[in-house]
Amino acid sequence: MGKLFTSISLLLATSGLASAAHQLTPESNVLVGSREGLAITNSMIMVWIATILIVLFCQAATKKMKMIPAGFQNFAEWIIESLYDFFGGILGDHLVKRTFWFFGGTFLLILITNWLGLVPGVGTLGIADSHGHVTFLLRGGNADLNMTAAMSVIFAILWFYWAFSENGSKGFFAHIFAPKGDFSGAMRIGMIGIFFLVGILEIVSIFIRPVALSFRLYGNVFGGEQTLESLMALGGKYFAFAPALPFMFIELLVGLVQALVFTLLSAVFLKLICDHGDHDEEH
Repeated sequence: MGKLFTSISLLLATSGLASAAHQLTPESNVLVGSREGLAITNSMIMVWIATILIVLFCQAATKKMKMIPAGFQNFAEWIIESLYDFFGGILGDHLVKRTFWFFGGTFLLILITNWLGLVPGVGTLGIADSHGHVTFLLRGGNADLNMTAAMSVIFAILWFYWAFSENGSKGFFAHIFAPKGDFSGAMRIGMIGIFFLVGILEIVSIFIRPVALSFRLYGNVFGGEQTLESLMALGGKYFAFAPALPFMFIELLVGLVQALVFTLLSAVFLKLICDHGDHDEEH
């Protein structure tokens, strides 16, 4: 903590705003601890704040529940029901009951974290040391690859669990490697070889998906914040907000779209492995 607050005077002198030379770096700033051990970073603080806001939202919505919802309870139920219907249209009635806790929770976490990154001071309020290096106190949670990678890895683990529990071991590998359709004779032998090679590509794709999900979300959020930082530098010290203000409204939409893209792709990936065609409707 002593290292963090070594230059309060420099913070006051710069009015808490980082200059164009002090844009966000790809890695987050460590506030407590060290990178070699346990550490608390500025992006972790933002994710904790987003989590607390979601918990408070749920507590406020369920504090005085009524059979006929009104006011804040009605608003909360509208959000949850809309998300449930959205993912239900992709996953089906059976899967959405098992997995909505993850997709709904992940969507809200990504969305709130993205929007919190637009709060004044996030990514700009910092402390400069004697060498001019700025330690930002707050940073967009999804502008940290560690955060997006963690969500992607958790989804990958859950994907394997849901895929095996829905298909069984035999059904899982048959879904990937077994020929699709009715073939006989030499054609069947040839299709077995072709679908085996396709299955190998599918396995590679399965392990690439978490990487693509994490870098897509991180790249879009980090790139957006860097763009806003560059625009703010054009406004000088006292009017830094002016050039970036119109784009902040666009970033509100981008934050929503990125939350949808991450959870939508995750839901589609799960549906693809659990899709049984006509048998799914019978189930």
